[in-house]
Amino acid sequence: MKSFEHHVLFHLKTISNPPLDPLQFTYRANSSTLSTIIPDLLQDKLSQLHLPDSTCRWITNFLLDRKQHMKLGKRISDSQFISTGTPQGCILSPLLFPLYTNSFTYSHHCAMPCHTASLLVPLLGLSLYGMVQSCLEDPAAAYRYTGAVCRLTYPAAVVLNEKATKVIEAAFQHARYPNVKGEKSLLFIGRVIYGLENLEIHNLSIGRSEFELHPGEGIALTISNVSAVFRGTIQYGYGSWLVNVAHSIDFEIESQIDLGLNPRLYCGKGMVAATVSDCFLNFHKLRLLLQGDREPHWLKRLFTDFISFTVKLVIKGQICQEINKVANILAEFIQKTAEQFLSDGDISMDIGVTAAPVITTSYLESYHKGLTNYNNISAVINDSVFHPSQLTEERMLYFWISDQVFNPVITAAQQDGRFQLNISGAEIIELFKTELSTPMPEFISQCLIVSGSPELRVWSSSVPHFKTSGLGARVRAQASGELHCGSPRSPTFSFQTEVEVLVTASYADKRLFLNGNASEISILRAELLSDNQQMDEVHLEYVREAVEKIGIPKVLFVLASELTKLLDKQGTNLFDIFNPEVLPQDGFVVIKMDFGFPHHLLVEFLRKTLD
Repeated sequence: MKSFEHHVLFHLKTISNPPLDPLQFTYRANSSTLSTIIPDLLQDKLSQLHLPDSTCRWITNFLLDRKQHMKLGKRISDSQFISTGTPQGCILSPLLFPLYTNSFTYSHHCAMPCHTASLLVPLLGLSLYGMVQSCLEDPAAAYRYTGAVCRLTYPAAVVLNEKATKVIEAAFQHARYPNVKGEKSLLFIGRVIYGLENLEIHNLSIGRSEFELHPGEGIALTISNVSAVFRGTIQYGYGSWLVNVAHSIDFEIESQIDLGLNPRLYCGKGMVAATVSDCFLNFHKLRLLLQGDREPHWLKRLFTDFISFTVKLVIKGQICQEINKVANILAEFIQKTAEQFLSDGDISMDIGVTAAPVITTSYLESYHKGLTNYNNISAVINDSVFHPSQLTEERMLYFWISDQVFNPVITAAQQDGRFQLNISGAEIIELFKTELSTPMPEFISQCLIVSGSPELRVWSSSVPHFKTSGLGARVRAQASGELHCGSPRSPTFSFQTEVEVLVTASYADKRLFLNGNASEISILRAELLSDNQQMDEVHLEYVREAVEKIGIPKVLFVLASELTKLLDKQGTNLFDIFNPEVLPQDGFVVIKMDFGFPHHLLVEFLRKTLD
């Protein structure tokens, strides 16, 4: 058998060549985490690496229904059949675990999985690596590296455009106008030296904003009836005798402007960036007032033409420059806000773009990596199933999220110790009042009534696996539990179960709801650790039924509550979200909704921009 294992080991290394990640130690020799491998999930991983079906089936069969016993001195325990983990001492075990957890790789080495399915893949990986780190020019080529997609449809753009004037106002008010000096020769007067100083904007108001989406080009934005008063000081002197002698007069310029912008979106520094190089101002009115004098006189007539021309150039240059700057500040603000929203504690998300955004007449669409980062380890996505046809256009906002985003997040949460639940006191007593068809074992009823301080501790003892379909998200995991009856250190009863639950999600009234139906429940272990009592079949059936009708609903309720708290902490409750739908499909989830304008984000952005 050992010779055959060596043969399989050589075959696996030839086909898959997985790395031993320098930041991982859990799959080294003598590691207890090898016992968390679920053979069926491992087979799925091996199939994704294009291992032959015969090899996958042999490995699964090798791991299932293994007979084992424990020997202590001369005593030998009864044999039991084990269908999880890998055999201790098996030379395949240290290799199977990195294959089982191949969603994570050491982030400093490659942005694609360092393991390979054939000898050609490393060459392709090296050739694509440099491009994926920035952006692929063709969005279709970037789909396989895309974990999340955001589609903003035309109705949503209309809502956002209603507040575009606020951003334009910020650009006008934030602009800093330089001092301008010049000279001009005038008939009968001679040379006139002038300077414009301390130019400021006052009494700004903006009429309306209109836009059009131009496929493959950008967004045409027209801001009409921009009314503003510019104030400053003119330093001037005239005549050939003028040397180091100057006069000054305060001025106002009343203006009426139409502003035209054609911002283009592109991929810059791993994020959606904007350039507004195509910017024009059309002045319908430009009226010069000197020291509040509204009656024309020779000095005003003298300055009107060339001062007005100079002011036009200054305003246009600075406003267009400031709008370009504000547009990129806004893009960076949105990116950072989204990354902060998707981060909690040591778990963060890289949502850098994989390709430039796409603009059609009916929507804008951006493509993001969606890579989980945890303790300097980054997930990898290189075979996403996204296609634009998976999204429609009848709602305002769409999010497309791959299973390859969810599973690394779940893995990170498991490693961060987040899947633990303690229930005690009146709560556990109320929980066990749930009516079951199997009678409650005596040791449980005694624990709840007599001990006075019962406590149930439950935790996930394996990394849950998440797989979506049109019916919902199928979650498979192992859970362990201990029932303490008065002694916090010594449990009365302990158990381990393996469950598969079909979960559906919804969001309403600013709350997340999770519903689940168990499709499989197996009791892997159930032990009474005191009173020398033995577990019989009736006890095991009660535990199985309690897991189904008490444990799973409670866990889903607590999980939904905690996720709602996390969403609120990140600000989701500040959004007006209308009729959201969560639609699971094969390998991905689509979330679609309508929304009201997020005023709090605009206020925060304007505050940071104007500071």
